[in-house]
Amino acid sequence: MTAACIGAEIDEESEELVGEDQSAIMSENGHLPNALNGNGLNLNGLNLNGLNLNALNPAALNLNNPNALAAIKNPGPNGVLSRDLMRYLVSCALRPDQTFSFSWTDSAGVVHPEVYRGDLGMAHWWATGAITNDTYVQRQITACIAARTNWYGTHVTISLRNAESAMSSSVTERQTYTVREGAFWGNLFASTPYVRACYTPAGVARARQLQRDCAAGHLTVDPATGATTVQQCGPMTIVGSCDAVCNRVDPGAGFYAGCLENPAASPWARTDVVVTSFLTP
Repeated sequence: MTAACIGAEIDEESEELVGEDQSAIMSENGHLPNALNGNGLNLNGLNLNGLNLNALNPAALNLNNPNALAAIKNPGPNGVLSRDLMRYLVSCALRPDQTFSFSWTDSAGVVHPEVYRGDLGMAHWWATGAITNDTYVQRQITACIAARTNWYGTHVTISLRNAESAMSSSVTERQTYTVREGAFWGNLFASTPYVRACYTPAGVARARQLQRDCAAGHLTVDPATGATTVQQCGPMTIVGSCDAVCNRVDPGAGFYAGCLENPAASPWARTDVVVTSFLTP
């Protein structure tokens, strides 16, 4: 189902950028804006089941891959997850003036047209060309998807910021979304795909109050012992407190400038392709 990222027809209404795209977006952690489910990578509404750690295909978005087309046209539950993931990929990668269109037929023979519109424009050229060798873009899209994943698939409005987006986030947005939740990074397009997250200790209570558990971890109680345990959010590896694994916080926008790529493997190797999420107080 992750092959669905190379799915269907692209409608480019304009070759020009629409104004200055604000990438420190206020994202709705729920359907289009933020709702992958922990079963599909329950990213802010994205279900965690939809995000199997099979590498996403970085080829151009087109109709030429029968496996990808079959995934997003599947009338069963796997098709629902594939379409959810596709919707978020399009939202992160394409511009607001670009749409991704296709249709699928359910078990009753009813045709369902789908039109997914871009939002952040992180890789708008993916509509016509590959991002095979552009690991920076692959990681930006991955961080965007990861930050929008939610254990419960609950729609929550969030603000996403990093070095690419910080200058265009408005003062109002920064004043409204003041609770730093955590940070996300990884590469779902790699031959060995991975997603990592960390939590900001001061934001854990608010995140769980809003039912966003993918940075802090999902709390469960063992019915037999009554012990509380913390579960990872699907395929996402929670590496601990951002205060311990990330370096300085940007003084203006408040995002983490970078984090340890894999704390379990090296205390030195860092990545600066990180997205930091913010919540309302």
